Amino acid sequence: MTWLFEPFQYSFMQLGLVGATLVGIACATLGVYVVLRGMAFIGDALAHTALPGLVVAYLNDWSLFGGALVAGLLTALGIGWVSRRQVVREDTAIGVLFTGMFALGIMLMSTVQSFRDLSHILFGNILGVTFTDLGLIGGVTLLVLMTLLLLHKELELTSFDPTYAEVIGLKADRLRYVLLGLLALTVVTAIQAVGVVLTSALLVTPAAAASLLTERLPRMMLLAVLIAVGSGLVGLYASFYFSVSSGATIVLACTACFGLAWIIRIVRQDRH
Repeated sequence: MTWLFEPFQYSFMQLGLVGATLVGIACATLGVYVVLRGMAFIGDALAHTALPGLVVAYLNDWSLFGGALVAGLLTALGIGWVSRRQVVREDTAIGVLFTGMFALGIMLMSTVQSFRDLSHILFGNILGVTFTDLGLIGGVTLLVLMTLLLLHKELELTSFDPTYAEVIGLKADRLRYVLLGLLALTVVTAIQAVGVVLTSALLVTPAAAASLLTERLPRMMLLAVLIAVGSGLVGLYASFYFSVSSGATIVLACTACFGLAWIIRIVRQDRH
């Protein structure tokens, strides 16, 4: 059984484990609301629109986290503003922002001499996290959990019964801005683990798998966290022993869990 513990003799693996756990917790808990409210496309858009901020920060030797955060928050505010103005449909506005900002990021990347310098931005590198990164990721995770705890009744009601929420006077627009802000923060932290390309999968897949197994929100969140953190552990082992991309392996493990949950759901339905 030494193979279980051998990788974690190294400090970079220990940091990676803590990072993957924190990212998994943040993505899974928030991801449940993303799935319930049909916001998966928004999560994908925020991940891709963070790319220009990341590249600008890299080119100027600024904080990558800060650059991505600014781009993500601006996009989140833009999505919220457009959805309120109703000039065009929300999904149309997201599609325009998504492709335009991602294209800008790719164009900026082309100015860098070596694409490999920025490959970790696209595909992630959980084994490259530092103590500073962990501090930021931990802070965001704590903020996400505290906010969801404080607003869980309001968020649950607006997710399951938005019409009744409006009748009793809940400010749905304000809650949406809060959720978009948390989503932007979480996306930025997840980019460190799985990169721009796969971040939306880490937000959506564990929560989607959990939603197939239970309809109770607390249990759904717990299952989603277990799937996300477990998949992170699989990614670390695969990266250490087989020298494959940790980010891609994390997402594949999440996808396998979704497939298993889907089979369990089908078997349950057939029995009834």
